[in-house]
Amino acid sequence: MAFHLKSKEEKFFNLLNSHAELCHEASIIMEKAFEGELTKEEALTVIDAKEKDADKLVNETVEKLRSTFITPMDREDIQLLISQLDTTIDSMKDIMDKMCMYNVGKPNEGAVKLIQIVQKCLKHITKSISYMNSLKKNHVKVEGRVLEVLRLEEVADGVYHEEMATLFRDCTDPIELIKWKEILNSIEDVIDGCEDLVGTFRRVVLKYA
Repeated sequence: MAFHLKSKEEKFFNLLNSHAELCHEASIIMEKAFEGELTKEEALTVIDAKEKDADKLVNETVEKLRSTFITPMDREDIQLLISQLDTTIDSMKDIMDKMCMYNVGKPNEGAVKLIQIVQKCLKHITKSISYMNSLKKNHVKVEGRVLEVLRLEEVADGVYHEEMATLFRDCTDPIELIKWKEILNSIEDVIDGCEDLVGTFRRVVLKYA
């Protein structure tokens, strides 16, 4: 019986790990697009495929929650984590979709910095989720990752406000201004979502560590 319960625990943690890894992989692709290593069209194609894989993991998680009597964490916590991760990858796909749909040019340095912060946040988030199957042992490591994401979010706030000010000061094309304003807002939303995710981590740690 003990082995059976361990198997169930691993099943849910593996699903969360897999989704987090897809999010981080998508952020790396997006970073490469903003840095000019990939075209925005190539990046959108790759991220779209990862987003579809993530949707399958969400559906599998929901089905397993319905069919599993005992779960390693509260059902609501598992559902919230997978939902927040899914919102993150959906939002990254939305950013690349806007980049292609609006046919924008080369991103400014501030936009690139924001995308780099997204990638770093998701690296810490992915690592944090890998610790969740043994929170009593790893809660200090999770808290360290949480604090780093919160620090990065503060850095991102400064970069966002500086980049938005530059946009309104220097952009002479009102259509380009509208395009980049919307894209920058979408990037900020992803980073805010990372902050929400680590807030969930903290609540989970308080419950189970």
